Amino acid sequence: MTKSPAVASVSFDLDNVWSFLKTHGDPDWESRPSYLPVATPRIVDFLGEAGLRSTVFVIGADADRDDGAAAVRAFAAAGHEIGNHSYEHEPWLQRYHVDDLAAEIDRTHAAIIAAGAPAPTGFRGPGYSTSPTLERLLVDRGYTYDASTFPTWIGPLARAHHFRTTRLTAEQRKERAHLFGGVRQAALPLRAHRTATGIAELPVTTMPLLRIPIHGSYLLQLHSISPSVARGYLRTAVRLCVLRGIGLTMLLHPTDLLDRRDAPALDFFPGMSVPAREKYAFMQWVIATMQRHFTVLGTGEHIVHTLGAGSRRASAA
Repeated sequence: MTKSPAVASVSFDLDNVWSFLKTHGDPDWESRPSYLPVATPRIVDFLGEAGLRSTVFVIGADADRDDGAAAVRAFAAAGHEIGNHSYEHEPWLQRYHVDDLAAEIDRTHAAIIAAGAPAPTGFRGPGYSTSPTLERLLVDRGYTYDASTFPTWIGPLARAHHFRTTRLTAEQRKERAHLFGGVRQAALPLRAHRTATGIAELPVTTMPLLRIPIHGSYLLQLHSISPSVARGYLRTAVRLCVLRGIGLTMLLHPTDLLDRRDAPALDFFPGMSVPAREKYAFMQWVIATMQRHFTVLGTGEHIVHTLGAGSRRASAA
């Protein structure tokens, strides 16, 4: 009997200029600056050249605007799954009152449908923010999976760096007190599993054993220091995932394919000085490397392939 090929997935969080500025504490976010007219065709081309059907997690406030709705239609027309990424993209959803949290889900859900895509069945919280309350709300609304967990110990270090490099008020720092999570997240499963609420969870993969990031933006930071180190790092991560039977989930953002000329307001964001063509070529190599070892799918398909319709909770990695 032929063994089924190992599966992996690629997804994009369609974070926009304004959402990065908002997290950064820059009041210019309120005018909702956008790079979607540039980012959307570039991502569509990138995925098309790789022969991928991916998942794109969309922010509701963007889907309610013309350029965001056009992006939703473009991705859906290209065969990509559209997921829910909250309405206002605030990476502290665990602080929300249940009614406000429900509104974040519902408004985005409605905006995605109004833009012309099928009703979403998957959710990813901004900044990896999630909670049992959020999961229960998703289950109640017929969502089949969440993809918000990030099993790593570096959250406090990333948060400290964020606080050092931004000018946040005391209230803004309080809101962001749990930004990127805590060290306990390193103990979360790396494999797809079902949580106590019954929803399927597909974590953002971190390096097996070491639990350090391997998503697109992190790889690009390594690449800006040493391309050979970045390539060796990913090869190591892929080998470990294969050896331990973990389906790698690669999280990407539009900034992984853009540079400062595409988004001058994001000059502070790591890697924006790297030319877009160089980023594009490197990310093509990343996807090709994954495809040599895995059948690469979108997030929803990854869940179905791994857990199936009637599966039970999977063991922790």
